[in-house]
Formats: sequence, C-alpha cells, structure tokens
Amino acid sequence: MAKLKTKFTCTECGYETPKWLGKCPGCQAWNTFVEEVEAPQRAGVHTSVSALPQEKAVSIIHIESTKEPRIVTDNIELNRVLGGGVVPGSLILVGGDPGIGKSTLLLQTSFELNRKGLKVLYISGEESTRQTKLRADRLGAISPLLFVLCETNIDAILMAIDEIEPDFLVIDSIQTVFHPSISSAPGSVSQVRECTTHFMRIAKSKGIATVLVGHVTKEGAIAGPRLLEHMVDCVLYFEGERHHTYRVLRAVKNRFGSTNEIGIFEMRESGLVEVNNPSELFLSERPLGVAGSTVVASMEGTRPVLVELQALVSPTNFPSPRRMATGYDHNRLSLIIAVLEKRNGLFLQTQDVYLNVAGGVKLDEPAVDLAVAVSIASSFRDCPTQPFDAVFGEIGLTGEVRGVSRVDQRVKEAEKLGFKRVILPQKSLKGWNPPKGMDVIGVNTVQEALDAALPR
Repeated sequence: MAKLKTKFTCTECGYETPKWLGKCPGCQAWNTFVEEVEAPQRAGVHTSVSALPQEKAVSIIHIESTKEPRIVTDNIELNRVLGGGVVPGSLILVGGDPGIGKSTLLLQTSFELNRKGLKVLYISGEESTRQTKLRADRLGAISPLLFVLCETNIDAILMAIDEIEPDFLVIDSIQTVFHPSISSAPGSVSQVRECTTHFMRIAKSKGIATVLVGHVTKEGAIAGPRLLEHMVDCVLYFEGERHHTYRVLRAVKNRFGSTNEIGIFEMRESGLVEVNNPSELFLSERPLGVAGSTVVASMEGTRPVLVELQALVSPTNFPSPRRMATGYDHNRLSLIIAVLEKRNGLFLQTQDVYLNVAGGVKLDEPAVDLAVAVSIASSFRDCPTQPFDAVFGEIGLTGEVRGVSRVDQRVKEAEKLGFKRVILPQKSLKGWNPPKGMDVIGVNTVQEALDAALPR
C-alpha cells in the first residue's frame, strides 16, 4: 500500500509546500498554511500531448466579434450589478455573512427565470429539500421548472445536471461540495479548487449560467483560496447588517460589466424588495440642524447617490487621539485631518475624530473628500451646516479642491430630492448648465468651502 503524503497549502493563494511555513512565499500572508493529504497518483495513467484536442492560434482580426447575450431578470438592481443581466455560461460567485439573504436572493432570481420559461436546478448542501420548499412557500417562488436537490457529492451533482439540463444552476454553497477522489475535508483548499474547476468546465461547455455561494471569513473576504475569485467571471458581495432591513449587493469583479455598480434591497417578510430611490432611503432619517452632518453627492457606477456623512469630534483623554471611520477609508480620513490642521488652522491634535457613513454604504471615490472635511469642521466648531446643502469635491494636500466627473448628474439628483444649494469645485462648472432655482457655489480651496458651508 502506498504511503500517504501530506502537504501544506496556503488558504489565500493556494501555494503548496512540503513543510509548514509561518509566512507564505506566494502572497506574503502569515499563518495561512493548512495540512492536507496529497492524493496518490495512479500508475500507468498518462495522456500524451498528441491525444489531446488541439486548437490552432488565429489572428485576432479573423475572430468574429459577437455581443454576449444576456438573460434579463425582473430584478432591476440585480441586472444593474451584473452589467445588464445574466450571461449564459458565466460563473458567478456570491459571498456574504451568514443570514444576510444570499439564498433568498438566488431563490427569488430562480423563480423570475422560471417565469421566463428557463429551467433552474438549485443544489443545496446546507439545507434539506423541505427547508428549501418552506422558504420558497414564504417567497411565493413555486414553479414546476424549479428543481431542488440536496447533495454534496460532485459526481451526483454532475449526474443531475446531465439529467435535467438546466439553463441556470445554483450551488449553495461551494464549501459543502466535495470530490470523492480527494481525501481532504469539504471546504478545504483542494476540494474548493477541484469542485470549482468542474463547475467552470460545465458552465463553459454547456452554456449553463452557474452561481456559487461562498462563505466569508471574519474579515469579510470569501473563505478559501484567492484562486477561487480568479477562476470565476463575476464576484458579488452581499453587504449589510443582519439586524437591519437594508442590503447592498456590490460587484467586486465582473468580466461582463462595470465593477462600480451597486444594488440596494430591503429585506421584508416576503423576501428582498429592490429600492428604486436609494438617495431618499439614505436621507430618510437625517437629522436637521445638527453639527457634523453633511450630505454628499457620490457616484456609484452610473448612478448618483446622496448619502449623509456624520462626524463627531470630541476631546481625547489619551496621548494619541483616535481616528475611526465606518464606510470610509481610514487612511484618507487621516489625510484630510492633516490638511485641516495645516492649511485651515483647525487644532485637532487633542481631538478624537469619528466618521460614519449613514445607511451602511461604503464610499471610496475622491469626490467625498470635501464633504468629510466640512463634516469634521462642523462638529469641531459645533456649527451645523445648512439642512438643504449638498457638498462634493476632491481635496489635494495643498488645500486645493480638484474637479470631479459627472457633475451634472450629481446636481440633478440633489435637485430631485429638494436640495437648494450645492458646493462643488470651481473647475467642474464648465461644460454644463445648472438647473433653474439651484444655487451652485464653486470653490477653489477647502477654506472657501468651509466659509460657504459654515458661515461664522
């Protein structure tokens, strides 16, 4: 009997080594190696290169350009995130915290595809078929074209795919599926990589749109090797708090569309309901006349969104003041605080600064900088901003305000929600006409923005 060999595999990048290492040479991550049993190779099984099907290389000018057909669902928010709909033969990875609504979203999407006459196979490795039926009854997603299978063996799953021949396939979740020829446990690096390879081959060869549900780690990243995200065509993250009703679907990778789009949903008893006007949602509980509250006009892909920023500046009792940000880059916050101290004379060295983006949205575009600076200055001076002011612009290290893109869309969104005044970069006033009745103030420096937003 052949002796079983063990190897150590990095859970981040899949790097393999015969002994344990503290730091991965491939991705430089610490304490990511796990021990696995290496599958023995069968003797006498060799495949010659001449026996494999070969395809000749052709010039790119001779390749016919074709537009990818899409399956448009009834869910407008999901279509937006996917770039216009589901592409047949694509492999999609959906990640999110437990209980966030991943299975609910996919079951609703399956029913919407059933109504278009498409056949769906839902593979559940964590719930029984009766549990899935109970959820479908609650969502009203009952259709004869929706097939449910509770199975974790990939050989049985592939047999079911050949038998049913679905148009849409859901694997919930990839960490529960195992290959019988691999001795490691389900969810390990080898199992996840091997099973994903099989599903990718099925999706590409048969043109079946396949969705894999992935677990996430404590840091919020999808569990398993990073190789998993490279193999799929699209990576979606379902964000939000379990105890709140609103969810954000964000594309991190998309080979068939933009990665800047987000979809916003509200979790109700009957399932996920799409939110058509997210700006009104994020501003619904905004307090008026409170210091530290500022509204920023941000762009999420092609959609303008108005979001409230809340800043709290308070004296610290520690030698090193705290800088905390929720929904915003911590390093960018420190940079803006340094600009306010150096260029605008705000003494923040003895102050704790807390910044929060209301609604659970993450803002990462530079146009949010000016609104962050106004919020911090408003809280520091204890001077509230005007209740119907919107602010946006990028800040440089010398205290200048730089221009941003899609200014007209941001201003029109502010006008639609009843805002009367917008503070924006002076350089962004060219090439468009502001709406009638909207007071547009162009500024060149942060000091000019503070004087306009916070009159002394």
